[in-house]
Amino acid sequence: MDEYQKERSKQIEEAVIESYKQEEEMMILVFAQWCVNNGLDPEELYRQAYPEQQSNEHLQQVQKLIIPKEEAGDIPDDTVLGVLSMFGNDDLAMVVSEVIAARK
Repeated sequence: MDEYQKERSKQIEEAVIESYKQEEEMMILVFAQWCVNNGLDPEELYRQAYPEQQSNEHLQQVQKLIIPKEEAGDIPDDTVLGVLSMFGNDDLAMVVSEVIAARK
């Protein structure tokens, strides 16, 4: 690989990482807004799923973007479960599933 190809490869890798981070933030926002829409505390559910972690910095940052339930659009249960599983948050998806089951 010549120098140009190495640099181009590095740029592509950085773009992929940045895109993943943005998508991950969107997943966190969907989860947090779903919690608010359903009268739940996103940090509490996160702690239930990951008790070994003190807190999630991304979740705290995203909470600034959450809007009141009355102003938010509906987020179906399947949507939040889908985005959580897409990013491998199986423990959190399990906690969400338990909340959904208890609600019904």
